[in-house]
Amino acid sequence: MRGDGDGWSHGPDGLRHWGRFGAAGLLLRAPLAGGGSAVLLQHRAPWSHQGGTWALPGGARDSHETPVHAAVREAWEEAGIDPADVRVRGERITATALSGWTYTTVVADAVMTLPTSRNRESSALAWVPEQEVDSHPLHPGFALSWPALRAAPARVCLDDIDVDDAGTVAAALPRTVDLADQGFVWLHADPEGPGAYARIVDADMDSTDAVRPDADSNDSILALTRVQVLS
Repeated sequence: MRGDGDGWSHGPDGLRHWGRFGAAGLLLRAPLAGGGSAVLLQHRAPWSHQGGTWALPGGARDSHETPVHAAVREAWEEAGIDPADVRVRGERITATALSGWTYTTVVADAVMTLPTSRNRESSALAWVPEQEVDSHPLHPGFALSWPALRAAPARVCLDDIDVDDAGTVAAALPRTVDLADQGFVWLHADPEGPGAYARIVDADMDSTDAVRPDADSNDSILALTRVQVLS
């Protein structure tokens, strides 16, 4: 039932967290005109918990909702983001409590920096360049989770890819790719670079790691076959 998740979850340690069935938020990325990505941030209203800090649109999950449904709904209610404009790429549980409460961050893309409209829970909404997110006074929970959520920049070189496959790749970019325990990358086409690969800025990633999206996925990047670390 809509709204039945509103309320506090109380733990045996005396701590409480908002959302009787847990909570979720939407980390929405979009391409910037000059290159790179921007993240939609919410400046929390002064009266709210941790008011005055910056975080993601989000809130309590209802009993019938998945984290994805809750996060997309909250982005609609708090930021005016139409669910039809959101493409989900992955999700992470970014906070847990002894009560069993969890906070799930849902990672998604939009094709452009969409217009927003705020409700009373937001003092402001802003598309913030990815590299500038942590220069804002962040909500403590979001600040802790941000290093694992930020996307390393990458470029996909299309020179050696079959024309039909190159069209498939280009149509899917720019976008976030979820590399599971290796984190997220933000891909964009690089028509001038040699070879069919993505170069990813991540010192912890082996240069031979394969990126092979599910072949059954409609938005698979079929021609992306190997990852190489930038030196």
